[in-house]
Amino acid sequence: MATGSSAAEPTTPTGRGIELLMLGLAAVLTTGALVLVEANQEQSLTTDLLWVGLAYLVLFAGAHVAVRFLAPYADPLILPSVALLNGIGLVMIHRLDLAKAARAEATGSPVPSGLIGAQVTWTVAGLALFALVLFFLRDHRTLARYGYTAGFVGLVFLAIPAFLPSSISEVNGAKLWIRIPGGPGIQPGEFSKILLIIFFAAYLVQKRNLLSTAGRRFLGMELPRARDLAPLLVAWGLSVGVLVLQRDLGSSLLIFGLVLVLLYTATERVSWMVIGLLAFSGGAVVAYNLFDHVQTRVRIWLDPFADFSGGGYQLAQALFGLGTGGVGGTGLGAGRPDMVPFAESDFIFSSLGEELGLIGLAAILLVYLVLITRGLRSALAVRDSYGKLLATGLSFSVALQIFVVIGGVTKLIPLTGLTLPFLSYGGSSLLANYVLVAILLRISHVARAPLPVRPAKPRAPIAEASTELVQRPGTGRSDTRDDNHADTAAQRSET
Repeated sequence: MATGSSAAEPTTPTGRGIELLMLGLAAVLTTGALVLVEANQEQSLTTDLLWVGLAYLVLFAGAHVAVRFLAPYADPLILPSVALLNGIGLVMIHRLDLAKAARAEATGSPVPSGLIGAQVTWTVAGLALFALVLFFLRDHRTLARYGYTAGFVGLVFLAIPAFLPSSISEVNGAKLWIRIPGGPGIQPGEFSKILLIIFFAAYLVQKRNLLSTAGRRFLGMELPRARDLAPLLVAWGLSVGVLVLQRDLGSSLLIFGLVLVLLYTATERVSWMVIGLLAFSGGAVVAYNLFDHVQTRVRIWLDPFADFSGGGYQLAQALFGLGTGGVGGTGLGAGRPDMVPFAESDFIFSSLGEELGLIGLAAILLVYLVLITRGLRSALAVRDSYGKLLATGLSFSVALQIFVVIGGVTKLIPLTGLTLPFLSYGGSSLLANYVLVAILLRISHVARAPLPVRPAKPRAPIAEASTELVQRPGTGRSDTRDDNHADTAAQRSET
């Protein structure tokens, strides 16, 4: 009887079939939403809409093929969630283009050029960049080798707009852009977010033991040593610097929140959270007393109707839109979201809330929740510490950005100027977030891939097994044993 044969190992499912099925569902929902917009705006319903839906499906099917060949064990729900969010954003941007064109025709003004073409172009570019990241980044741990370089480049990207002339860098009072005359603009701070996460994750992996063990105990908490507070102080200085030089409250809050969460994840010490929140509170009070634009944001947040025709107009109209939508919404294409300034970017959440209502917004938030939880699940499942911190930082950056934007639109916190990932209009945000998703998929592929199985060494039959002399310690006796190291009297003969 052959003893060296073994049963074949079961094949681990990749989930790519589920991913393709969910992408098809996203294409159907996007096409259906586009039909509703066209119908309610009294546009002609032609077979061209079906071709648009098919083109959307083909575009994300290409991304699916890239994942299938480059990261076959990646999480199957991340890409469909992104595709659905991206599709809903494209539908709403197109709907706002139609509303602006109708208003221009009614007033006899020139019809403005639509934004949907540019957003579709950015989507194609984002998916191409997504595939390139998957192709070149075969192991996420490679990023740890370039952690300090990524941090330096991230700081440069963050600081460039602050030192450029306001004519090419300032929009709505915030210096965040690099605008080429006659060409598209880019917001380098969107990429700084990812680069800084790569740096802080690499740094905390190196210093993890020191940050989590050294310190003194005070009031039941393990407080870190003064010299170990460097990463928190750097993050605090960065957030304050961004707030001062660029007048960008959203990026400042995002950077500080990310570092605080990564510190807690790496050390599991509550003291970092306490110190961080105290530092944030002190910085917020100082910023309010020193900078006029912070005071303006707070006044608008407290009572937007006090200056309805001025600074509070945007937030007030957004609240009116959410109130008009109610529970069920007015229907896609049947509301007036175009009355809110920047409805396609900063306030796209209120635009969707007016026409989809509370039910539609809850569904969108549920899709975001799936995206975030699957990213965090990858962080829990991956086996290396760097991957855990990197996936946690990337996932939490999406979560924090969603909270900051929706909190500002619903008057929970002051307005910050950030955009909703994959929904809002903007090329820089779309490109950066597709890079973020590609890295998450790479980490999830490593986490879900089966471990390589070493082939078992065939065991020789007992009759054919060779023997060797074994000297027992402390005795002059030697034993013989076979290659299978069987410890039975039948397989051992005493000499």
